[in-house]
Amino acid sequence: MSISDPPRANPRLSQRVERLGSGVFARNDQRKARYSARVVAAAGSSLPPLLDLSLGSTDLQPPQVAIDAMASRLGAPESAAYCLHAATLPFREAVTRWAERRFGVQVNTETEVLLLVGSQEGTAHLPLAVLNPGDRALLLDPYYPSHMGGLHLASAEPVLLPLAANQGWRPDFEAISAETWASLRLMVLGFPHNPTATTGEQAWVDAAVAKALNYNIVLVHDNPYVDLALDGEAPALLRNPAWRHCGIEFFSFSKSWCLGGYRLAFAIGADWIIKALRQLKGVVDFNQSLALQAGAIAALEQAGDWPDQLQLVYRQRRDRMAAALEAVGWPVRIPSMALYLWLDLPPIAQARGFDSEGFCAALLEATGVALTPGNGFGPGGEGWLRLALVHPVEELEAGAARIGAWLATL
Repeated sequence: MSISDPPRANPRLSQRVERLGSGVFARNDQRKARYSARVVAAAGSSLPPLLDLSLGSTDLQPPQVAIDAMASRLGAPESAAYCLHAATLPFREAVTRWAERRFGVQVNTETEVLLLVGSQEGTAHLPLAVLNPGDRALLLDPYYPSHMGGLHLASAEPVLLPLAANQGWRPDFEAISAETWASLRLMVLGFPHNPTATTGEQAWVDAAVAKALNYNIVLVHDNPYVDLALDGEAPALLRNPAWRHCGIEFFSFSKSWCLGGYRLAFAIGADWIIKALRQLKGVVDFNQSLALQAGAIAALEQAGDWPDQLQLVYRQRRDRMAAALEAVGWPVRIPSMALYLWLDLPPIAQARGFDSEGFCAALLEATGVALTPGNGFGPGGEGWLRLALVHPVEELEAGAARIGAWLATL
């Protein structure tokens, strides 16, 4: 093999790592870095700065009581020590109280609650705890990347259930044959849904519970947006009285309390599922500092209304950005969930033969506006784009103007 020959798969890497690929966020990150380098190199030119609308990393700030609680504990010696499960008891007790307030559910603090390093970590690790290599698992399509990534890490076989816009992104469980249901060992849902920004309905989750009970399937419900439904009430696995028999639900501080960088989340679920995930995590990591946990407790108990304030901001951003894009010829389906717009490729881009990734790359290169291509969320995401409402209204509208000026050149 000469040095000019094309590279081949590295035999020292596992097949599961090869299946993971680079990931849509990693590819986007490389493109954004190249664009930012151009801006620096062209200082003083008319090249606009990067406007990153590709990640659900909000510009809004967390509640001050959470930051103050963290700061007050940072200097304590125990905050610098490793934190094992037993030391998370105050956090788990706060989660137990929150679950009773939020859903009217009595939760066992010792056996049904687990601290996580972000809900993404939980959803990625859970398949390793409940699946064997070759087991089959049902995913919605489009899906969040960590849901598929977790299956690849577990060497499991994904089965995709397509969601359709003309059906309101409702999962049609009856489209799956009884034979396929009988072959499944895991089912992963998430409503409100990322990336389609659909709140969803409790009946959809209840239907999934019925299937899980009937076919002895572990049901995972990823619910970091439970407090960010702009229209309707967000569904939850905990609203179904059978959750203890089949499932686990993941919640996050990243969206509801703007604490994404602090990597704080938790799971509530059947005791045997929590036990399995806890056992796996015991090999992989320790828990976050007690100082960070103090902030999470403060968020739950002293800033319960924080998500309500966020909804007001996101509703304005949704409506204003949708109107701005419509004004430049890009039709928008108004989402029922905060934080994102899930957009069809604009008509001119479809006419020019763009796919979702090619369009995002060209848009970034020409305008400095970064969106996430829908193909990163599975085959069902092709032809779609995700726009995160993570900047003030004025910056969003300026971004829409940039987009409109470029679309006019096509």
